[in-house]
Amino acid sequence: MRATTPYLIAEMGVNFYDTAKVEGISPVDAAKRYIDGAAEAGCDCAKFQSYKAETIVSKDSPAYWDITKEPTKTQYELFQKYDSFNEAEFAELCEYAHFKGMDFTATPFDYASADYLERYVDFYKISSSDASNLPFLEHVGSKGKPVVLSVGASWLSEVDEAVRTLERSGCTDITILHCVLSYPTDPANANLRVIETLAQDFPRHKVGYSDHVAPDSAMQVLSAAYLLGAQVIEKHFTLDKGLSGNDHYHSGDIADFKHAVENFRLIDSVLGSADKVVLPCEEESRREARRSLVLTRDMYTGEVIGVDDLMPKRPGTGIAPAFVDVIIGRTVKMDLAEDTVLTWNMV
Repeated sequence: MRATTPYLIAEMGVNFYDTAKVEGISPVDAAKRYIDGAAEAGCDCAKFQSYKAETIVSKDSPAYWDITKEPTKTQYELFQKYDSFNEAEFAELCEYAHFKGMDFTATPFDYASADYLERYVDFYKISSSDASNLPFLEHVGSKGKPVVLSVGASWLSEVDEAVRTLERSGCTDITILHCVLSYPTDPANANLRVIETLAQDFPRHKVGYSDHVAPDSAMQVLSAAYLLGAQVIEKHFTLDKGLSGNDHYHSGDIADFKHAVENFRLIDSVLGSADKVVLPCEEESRREARRSLVLTRDMYTGEVIGVDDLMPKRPGTGIAPAFVDVIIGRTVKMDLAEDTVLTWNMV
């Protein structure tokens, strides 16, 4: 994985199939356009999904998404529409993603996919739906590649068990993504503070966020996730949020992802350093806006300075008000006019 923070994953899912249908091009060509778009937006990784309907779901499994947005009513029916890719297609997309300067990964939903993807993915991404599939986690974890694990719809104890399973299988590079398995996720259910919980409970591993909240104009959810410590951020990607079905209705487009990247860089910039020092950009303001001890009347050589002879005023080029008790009772060494900013050579 590229060493960027946050590491931004564009989850293509199967959105590109709809673009292929609308534009009359092949799914592979559409997928490459999605990679182009993600690269333009500044994403670090292009992510896909590898499954066959018959190995992921029983035929009568009901939908768990918003059927007003995606009307397909069984999981099997939906997955069967978009399971045409095999090793050859993913090999081609891997090569293309790397050509575009991006990492490549795909979520395997079965053992066969996990095995053939090993030659292509820069890391494995495991779906929340497999967070409790411990034999599968053990199989993937034993392959010696980094694993990014989404943990939506999980109890913390289940997250712990999944992470321990990966560790026992020999996987040492694990990233845990907070996720809410609800499509789309109501912002009130995003519970981004779970990111902090995961960081606290799994200090040896990176943490992040997989987002299913429909994008707002400022991409505030992803910004908040980053501020709370997300080192890896994943969000569904589309070239057209107006397309119906699939994940388009909660995906971000090129403009959304660009906005998110701009936000991340702004956050990096404004967070700056934790050291409390006077910055070079503050030197002039410090000098001109701080206060000094200033005379309230004309004074003559040898006169004793009294409390009523002093007033703290700008600029801060003279004796600081903090030394007022030191100055009171001293004599002036020269004639001084009212409103003189006192300096140490004068008293």
